[in-house]
Amino acid sequence: MLIGGSGLYVRAALDDLNFHGTDRGTRARLETELAELGPAALHARLAAVDPAAAAVILPSNGRRIVRALEVIEITGGPFTATMPGYEQVRPAVQLGLTLPRPELDQRIEARVEAMWQAGLEAEVKDLVHQGLRDGKTASRALGYQQMLRHLDGELTLDEARQETVKATRRFARRQESWFRRDPRIRWLDATAETLLDEARAVIAKDS
Repeated sequence: MLIGGSGLYVRAALDDLNFHGTDRGTRARLETELAELGPAALHARLAAVDPAAAAVILPSNGRRIVRALEVIEITGGPFTATMPGYEQVRPAVQLGLTLPRPELDQRIEARVEAMWQAGLEAEVKDLVHQGLRDGKTASRALGYQQMLRHLDGELTLDEARQETVKATRRFARRQESWFRRDPRIRWLDATAETLLDEARAVIAKDS
């Protein structure tokens, strides 16, 4: 049973995803260029060598741009920027839960507030000493990124909290868009009193 998590993780578990390998030297060089030149410059380079990939990758998405250029250099061919079709490779029942937008936004704000009250600031300070800033992914995680900006003096503590709320709401909308594209997911109202019965019925029917 998989609950929550990234949409890509779910697809990796259920579908056969084949990705090109990586080359550390090429990746390091491109990441250095990204830091020095910015994503727009590398996106322009991508558009010149692979217009199809550039058309579906945002000019601000430095990580995906670097990955596309890396694959192009390694393989000498175009970068496949789109996911494979939604084919049932492994038997599974996928359920999605829906919430009215106002309630979802309220829950997100309450969750962020709970993170603050639980001591996120102290946690991030401790993780900084353990090398948090050296991580390419962890330092950009929701809450961590904003708290690091607070520790650097860019945001007040309250501003960091509000930025985390906004970023989490944007992330939730992107997640919903991702999962909505998968026709295999059966959507259920999370607020319905009959939710459990509906879920059991879907599982019994589709298993």
